[in-house]
Amino acid sequence: MKMPKIQINERENQITFWLNTKTYPLEAIYSAAYVFLDRAYIFLDGDPEKEIIVSLKAKKPLTQKELENLKGEFHNELLNYLIRTKITKRNKKIREFIIATALTSALPKESLIGIPKIENLSELSFEEDPLGIAIPWEKKYKKSKSKQDV
Repeated sequence: MKMPKIQINERENQITFWLNTKTYPLEAIYSAAYVFLDRAYIFLDGDPEKEIIVSLKAKKPLTQKELENLKGEFHNELLNYLIRTKITKRNKKIREFIIATALTSALPKESLIGIPKIENLSELSFEEDPLGIAIPWEKKYKKSKSKQDV
């Protein structure tokens, strides 16, 4: 395994390291950097197609070991957002389907005519809902007029 390049400048309270953008996409790098805004000034540079240079300048004085730990924490956060990014891409179609179903179920059937792929959703009916989940709130909790007048 090739170890990443790293530079530590204890006098400047800064650690600099390089990230391969084929391994870590920019979206994950930006997300991880955002988490560190309260602890360090973050400088990003480089070629987004190849390699990003990340410099973390700590806001409070740190030792060399603490700077190395800061870099390790950054890498852990980077891994966290890398996984989130991959899961988000993997579940994109499911999320889109759920949102489309929710939005179209609220529309009157007449408004769905002529829209491809959505017309079939109009065949779904809340009337077949055995648990009564799809019953509108107003109908479910409607009070009689005689009770409201009292």
